[in-house]
Amino acid sequence: MAAHRKARQRSLGGTTARTAVTIALAGAATATAFDGVGHAEPRLSPAQVKAKVDALYKEAEVATEKYNGAQEKADTAEKHLRTLRDEAARKQDRLNTTREKLGSMAAAQYRSGGIDPAVQLALSDDPDRYLDGAAFAERVGTRQAAAVSEVREQLREIAQLREAADSELTSLKARQTELKQRKKTVTGKLAAARSLLARLSPEERARYAEQGGQSAGQRASRSSARDLPATSGGAETGAPSAAPDSRAAAAVSFAYSKLGSPYVWGATGPDAFDCSGLTLAAYRSAGVSLPRTTYAQINAGRRVARSELQPGDLVFFYSGISHVGIYVGDGQMIHAPNPSAPVRLAPIDQMPFAGATRVA
Repeated sequence: MAAHRKARQRSLGGTTARTAVTIALAGAATATAFDGVGHAEPRLSPAQVKAKVDALYKEAEVATEKYNGAQEKADTAEKHLRTLRDEAARKQDRLNTTREKLGSMAAAQYRSGGIDPAVQLALSDDPDRYLDGAAFAERVGTRQAAAVSEVREQLREIAQLREAADSELTSLKARQTELKQRKKTVTGKLAAARSLLARLSPEERARYAEQGGQSAGQRASRSSARDLPATSGGAETGAPSAAPDSRAAAAVSFAYSKLGSPYVWGATGPDAFDCSGLTLAAYRSAGVSLPRTTYAQINAGRRVARSELQPGDLVFFYSGISHVGIYVGDGQMIHAPNPSAPVRLAPIDQMPFAGATRVA
């Protein structure tokens, strides 16, 4: 009977091994392609890039206004915390002074043997001074009782101030955490926008920047505006029509002086601005204090209809009130658009109009 031999297993080597590795890599590459990992994104057209970048800039602006609001609240909390701590320190100084007085009274009693002052005076060798001395002893006792009561009240007030300060510190830490989160959101969206813009050729990026920046007509308007007469308030606004009062005139004049300044999120000047930072700085130059965010600025004065706009009015855009500019007349505003364009003149119908406010 023929012997049955067990088939010998051949080790993978040489050409066979290379073939196996090639097949394995091909399979991995196919699996990766199906999973979508490492799959290159399709090339977007310049129009698609612009649409995506514009959307990211709008989202970043919404996040920026929320960041500005959190920053304002953090600043307020920090200021309030300093006030509470300063007041607590002043009360602590007064408490120390009161305690020293009370200690002096206690030391005097101890040196006298702890005998009631009225008893000591009654045993005095000079009875003619007894009545006056007894009245003095009563006053000493009354002052001592008042000093003790004052110490207790001051301790209570200091405890309340410290409790309020601890609460404010907790609030401040929460605001600071929120700030970090808002900042991460803004910087993430701006980084995504920059990444998209990097896909464009130099010529396409130049065209995008030109569309987002000042046109030649706008630059000419800026130059000619400087030669316009001053308003009744005495300030040269450079606006096509006169501002209604000196404060509005000064704000418009400031806005014109900042044309070409870069957009920087969170900035309020003097050389860079975001949208609400520009309007805040413009009215600050006129001696008017505006809130920090678009959401608050729209309530900083009297609402006016689009048909009633006058130079100096604040104009707001989008349903979320996420963008603001300063109206300068003839359907034009000055605003800080986004990181791709500097402070510029633009028509107010360039974006969805949401409302307008005349600063009070």
